[in-house]
Amino acid sequence: MRDLFRRLASYDDDIDFRRVWKVGTTISLIVFLISGAAILVRGLNLGLDFEGGTAWDVPTDDLSVEEVRDALRPEGQQGAKIQVIGRGDNRTVRVQSDVDDVETQQAVSEALAAAAGIEVVDITVSTVGPSWGQQLTDKAVRALIWFFVAVAAYIAWRLEWKMAVGALASVVHDLVICVGFYALFGIEVTPATVIAFLTILGYSLYDTIVVFDRMQENAATVGATGKVTYTGVASLSLNQVLMRSINSTISSLLPVVAMLVVGSAIMGAAALQEFAVALTVGIVVGAFSSILIATPVTVWLKEREPRWAQIRARVGTAGGPVLAGATPGGAGSAPAADGPAPAKRPVAPGQAPTLSGRPIPPRPRKKGKRR
Repeated sequence: MRDLFRRLASYDDDIDFRRVWKVGTTISLIVFLISGAAILVRGLNLGLDFEGGTAWDVPTDDLSVEEVRDALRPEGQQGAKIQVIGRGDNRTVRVQSDVDDVETQQAVSEALAAAAGIEVVDITVSTVGPSWGQQLTDKAVRALIWFFVAVAAYIAWRLEWKMAVGALASVVHDLVICVGFYALFGIEVTPATVIAFLTILGYSLYDTIVVFDRMQENAATVGATGKVTYTGVASLSLNQVLMRSINSTISSLLPVVAMLVVGSAIMGAAALQEFAVALTVGIVVGAFSSILIATPVTVWLKEREPRWAQIRARVGTAGGPVLAGATPGGAGSAPAADGPAPAKRPVAPGQAPTLSGRPIPPRPRKKGKRR
């Protein structure tokens, strides 16, 4: 393990990412399908702001979910959504229902106050109409669409459209898995969750842009030799930026985990919990999608360009990736990138090897003149 971290910290790795893509992309595809199935079958647990209705926040330190449900049964609201938020002095029981008439709202408030042993005025009641929830949903969808358009336009202008396709594939992958996580575990989706989803897409794109920028630089230098396939260029680029991506992910996760633990578990802030859970899942998924989704999709598209297709046909596909740090004509450059290195002849004692690995035969001695 220590040797692995030492190699990563040296920015001079020789990981064959083609093998990583085969395994990682398969796992990502399975998780993607499971998440999609969870969204279609289980659906999302939409919050009050999206569905409309009434919410009651009851401050109590001992009232259980079963006691709340028993108190709501005479009012015909035993099927209401009940959630316990926080702990200790910050503990609150939140009840959500589609009630919209004032008389039923007052009756539920009185039943909850009697069960908790508090006054009715101590209960916070929030009402959201269905039209507001629909407007919020429409705005969230429009914001997501404009986000995709802006990202695709910028990457296509700054880099190229094939990289924009890879980035969008990565973003869709992250979004489906994050939303599927909420659907699978029944976590409530609120406006704070939607904001977190848009935020994590930015984290995912940051790693992707870093990788793509290095790929473009290496394609113009190492790829200019005509001995490196685009797969080799991508593998080299990932080796060079891998530790940077790991450091960025860890540094981004630390404050989010702190917010999740301190804000939600200790302070009982529900809004922080809704925001931090989505960020935690999204940052982790986004770190993997830059390597396992965005890059392979871009490589698949680039390898079909005439220039890279000719190089691939010439050098073949066998062998390991380009050595990290390889530059055209410089030390450490691969003799036939993305292909097997030629076998070196053994060097006999007393013979000096050349750069190609072939021994230099000894120079013959000059014959002396006869006297």
